[in-house]
Amino acid sequence: MKRISIVFLFSLVVLGCGVYSQRVSSVPEGPYLGQKPPGSTPELFAPDIIQTEYREGAYAIPPQLDEFYIRRRGGEHKSNTLVVVQYKSNQWIESVISPKSGEPFISPDGKVMHLGKKYRERTDTGWSDVKSLGAPFEDYRIMRLTASSSGTYYFDEASKSGPIRYSRFIDGKREAPKAIDIKMGDWNAHPFIAPDESYLIWDDQGEGGYGSSDLYISFRKDDGSWGAAINLGDKINSEFEDAYGSVSPDGKYFFFLRSYGGNKADIYWVDAQVIKALKPI
Repeated sequence: MKRISIVFLFSLVVLGCGVYSQRVSSVPEGPYLGQKPPGSTPELFAPDIIQTEYREGAYAIPPQLDEFYIRRRGGEHKSNTLVVVQYKSNQWIESVISPKSGEPFISPDGKVMHLGKKYRERTDTGWSDVKSLGAPFEDYRIMRLTASSSGTYYFDEASKSGPIRYSRFIDGKREAPKAIDIKMGDWNAHPFIAPDESYLIWDDQGEGGYGSSDLYISFRKDDGSWGAAINLGDKINSEFEDAYGSVSPDGKYFFFLRSYGGNKADIYWVDAQVIKALKPI
């Protein structure tokens, strides 16, 4: 497909009852914002569309692969602002969803956007208003909550000693959260559970890593127990803060966040084979 030169425009658009800033970019249509897939070396994701001099932080990808959600902070966005990039009228258009938002994760079926201990539901006209998960989750300072295909929640806690916990949906009820049985470091955050719960990815600020925060993975064993934490290695981790890892809904790519301190962070992606290669034989 012939590539079109990049053009950025700034405007205001009214969506529903709110006024939202909008950034427009003309690039080829397709999954993953029309980007050329990466190889075994991490690359910036869609730098001509989403990268700025500010913080591109938490992100979420729906199973249809036709949108990309980002939390921005910096410049016109004084707080963590949730925006979405969508293909409309032969161009990628960025619109603000909420000026304040939790860390987004879209369920494997695409019907729920989790935002920590809050969530939105997909409707015929977009996303619903923000709702609360309620008890027992309201008692935790959740940053990122992800869900498996069976509906099991895995989430962190904004605490130096807080473990990663999980909560299953059993007989129509949500069980009390339990700490996951994996030996981890001192600060474990931003868990991503595989849809089939075969592996868990998170970041940790413990000793022995490559930088201020490293990404780790644990694979579930045949007996249902969890294997030892495995550092993703120097192909992924760097001297900076590497965090917020997740595998794309189609299983092809691994996405993660690299923060350089202050208000600057970028989103990277790489072929998911670098994750699969870590699984013990």
